[in-house]
Amino acid sequence: MLQSSGMRRSWNSLIWAGFAVTLAAAFSYIPIFVRFPATRDIPWPNLLLFLTGGCLLAAGLKRAYSEPERYAGKVSGAILGALALALFGLFCWGNFVFARHVPSSARAPKPGDAAPDFTLPDASGKPVSLAELRGSNRAVLLIFYRGYW
Repeated sequence: MLQSSGMRRSWNSLIWAGFAVTLAAAFSYIPIFVRFPATRDIPWPNLLLFLTGGCLLAAGLKRAYSEPERYAGKVSGAILGALALALFGLFCWGNFVFARHVPSSARAPKPGDAAPDFTLPDASGKPVSLAELRGSNRAVLLIFYRGYW
């Protein structure tokens, strides 16, 4: 057809750009985005990068399959699209499943156990113990925030 008459198919840059953005999304989380609390807990910049890379890959695949005489990339686009999807799956599994498994502590109090006594400063800096609070109040609510450290 056209290729046999000397015309070459154009390089499908959308496929390769989409895969490059997907690689950036997968490998930028730990060195860049994990440093900031706003992007560590919910990796929204990485998810946006994955979305952008997926859209570019999809546009490149559409171009390769709708105009095969003009653009290359049917085979390479399918392979890179599958690799990008696998990277996205591993990223989501690592961030939303694996990272949330905090090991249990054998010495941690169980629900219903009495909290050990401690003393901390109040808002004015005066030391207050848990025993004092229990003696003067009907109930004391303790909230422990573990966060990410």
